[in-house]
Amino acid sequence: MKIGFLTCPGTHPGSPRRREDAFEHDVQVAALRPALAARGIELREIDWRSPVGDFAELPLILVGTPWDYQDDEAAFLAKLEELESAGHQVCNSARIVRWNSRKTYLRDLAERGAQTIPTIWVDRASAADIESAMAEFGCDALVAKRQVGAGAEGQSMHRKGSLDGDWWMGQPMMLQPFLAQITTDGEYSFLFVDGQFSHALVKRPASGDYRVQSLYGGTEQPLEPDPADLAAAQAIVDAIPLGTPLYARIDMVRGDDGGLLVMEAEMIEPYLYPEQGPRLGELMAEAIERRLKA
Repeated sequence: MKIGFLTCPGTHPGSPRRREDAFEHDVQVAALRPALAARGIELREIDWRSPVGDFAELPLILVGTPWDYQDDEAAFLAKLEELESAGHQVCNSARIVRWNSRKTYLRDLAERGAQTIPTIWVDRASAADIESAMAEFGCDALVAKRQVGAGAEGQSMHRKGSLDGDWWMGQPMMLQPFLAQITTDGEYSFLFVDGQFSHALVKRPASGDYRVQSLYGGTEQPLEPDPADLAAAQAIVDAIPLGTPLYARIDMVRGDDGGLLVMEAEMIEPYLYPEQGPRLGELMAEAIERRLKA
């Protein structure tokens, strides 16, 4: 049996346009492939823009590493729905991906009790919006993020009085106070497979930066989480309203009171950090096999 693993030109093996962080794709596939092969399942990497007919022999398709979906969101969501309509099982499902593709999902999680970072939502962020948000948050530094974005792309940090009055971003944005804990304590990631905890790690940015992704020099270390921290992450997974995802990465940062705040609940194409979770491949293979037999 074969299953699919969605890619894009930036991650697909052999592509002349591979990203600098495409090695993460390779590491992730290397963790999944042997565990699946032991169950008689072959993993096939396939660009998400391929015609639906190219997926004919793939009953289950992992969303994988389509790390450019945010620039073509409508086409990407339409493709997932088209694949499901053609009888393929997409993981995570098109419903979950559509909900998770806009960071407004954080409002839904907050309504279900999740502890989130204070956020102001704007259709187009201007310099006046930045200054107003800083005043409302009572902070001197603020992060502006795309409502549809990934990997810190299009994200920027601003300090009080630093913006030209003509500055603006012509797309829906979210504004949050910058939490210095990112640069000191780090960002925590908790990985879940079929709703069950797999492993955790802490990510730290390079000196002089606040972004934790490897593309910007970020590093990561495995972590044995405190029970209270793990419970906070599990509560986020349990609050997801559209059923249990095959995989989820919950990214959190420590608040001023010592508790964890959810930054992102990544269920589209997150890197799953198999190097920090040696059981990930086996857990994913078991969960995929269960879904194929269901």
